[in-house]
Amino acid sequence: MDLCFPPFVRKPAGNALFGLLLITLSTMATAPPCHSAPPNVLLIISDDQSWTDFGFMGHPTIRTPHIDRLARQSAVFPHAYVPSSLCRPSLATMVTGLYPHQHGITGNDPPRGTDRSKMLKHIQAHPTLPRWLATKGYRSLQTGKWWEGHPRLAGFTDAMTHGDPKRGGRHGDLGLKIGRTGLKPIMNFIDDCGETPFFIWYAPFLPHTPHNPPKRLLDRYRAEDRPIELSRYYAMCTWFDETCGQLLDHLDRKQLSDNTLVLFVVDNGWIQRTPQTEVPKGWRFRFAPSSKRSPNEGGIRTPIMVRWPGHIKPGTRQALASSIDLAPTILAATDVRPEKTLPGHDLLALAAAPHATRETIYGEIFAHDVADIDRPAASLQFRWVRHGGWKLISRTGSTTPQLFNLANDPHETRNLAGSQSDRASRMRQLLDNWWNPARRKSRP
Repeated sequence: MDLCFPPFVRKPAGNALFGLLLITLSTMATAPPCHSAPPNVLLIISDDQSWTDFGFMGHPTIRTPHIDRLARQSAVFPHAYVPSSLCRPSLATMVTGLYPHQHGITGNDPPRGTDRSKMLKHIQAHPTLPRWLATKGYRSLQTGKWWEGHPRLAGFTDAMTHGDPKRGGRHGDLGLKIGRTGLKPIMNFIDDCGETPFFIWYAPFLPHTPHNPPKRLLDRYRAEDRPIELSRYYAMCTWFDETCGQLLDHLDRKQLSDNTLVLFVVDNGWIQRTPQTEVPKGWRFRFAPSSKRSPNEGGIRTPIMVRWPGHIKPGTRQALASSIDLAPTILAATDVRPEKTLPGHDLLALAAAPHATRETIYGEIFAHDVADIDRPAASLQFRWVRHGGWKLISRTGSTTPQLFNLANDPHETRNLAGSQSDRASRMRQLLDNWWNPARRKSRP
């Protein structure tokens, strides 16, 4: 373990027993539990999974019983998104609470011939969840997918990833074993923390390729009329679900669940390519078009869940949400006040308002390989905005947008920009007011 903080214990007030005697039984039945310590935080991040591919989201075949149970215990935001549909910028948004054009991490790899260590300055330049939480005495553990060199550059006190490119460290190295080879590093970390509050980054390489599930799971999904590629992917989703169940069960056994804030999100979407999938000429990816790396729902949409027993009422929320909201939600729950206002919303507050609405959310898609480390606009491919039930996609260099009515067309099959030109113009103005690269020659 790296750079561990000493134990942090918050003692209960001396008159706590007297106070409890004054509480009526009726109040005890509805009041949230009183905790003597700040909440632990567990962030679960699925890797390459479509927003549709869960039991609780209505998939007819994929079985995810453990995540479904988490959904029943959580505030669920089914209309949620990641700003960017590529793993590195998406994960950087989660840990910083900033959009990619703000934190400067826009693509997976540097310009050809550039040492990738030169990109690590961005993660060091911004506050991050581990650094914020350290001010409250938290220890933080990184496991799974991680692109930003050694996790201590982002303030993690403990880590699986060594982050050394010379030793094969690009996007997780040893950390990518988590889940696929068990959860012992996380369980040991929890035990070692004792009374110290902890933050766990659980971003397993699941259901990400290689799609090599255990045979016992693959056999569940084998069918004569189902391509083997699809069977393997389905089984990977169930394998990921099993690891989530093991982790949540461990919290139960340690009697930590009631004081642990659990958040769930997917880093970006995935639609499995099969031999029957229609793809453009020269398409070389294992995923289908309009999923990963695209601004379409198959690339950017994800369910987001927040569970904190006694503090947040389970149930579905129809308000729009974004992974940009994860950091401000965690900071609000742990009573951390950042020096600068973050662009996201506190989902605890959004979930608490029964009729809360959120009209607009934004995102941006950049090239896989960064064109200019210090100028996000150089790699920009798409910007997108969802406003109410409508979504506009603006492609860099094109004056012809795409406009979809998601309420009637959730899979974006009919471009209505021509027949709804006024609406498209208004939504394009929303995008420009949010971020106009023509006016931003350097990183904001």
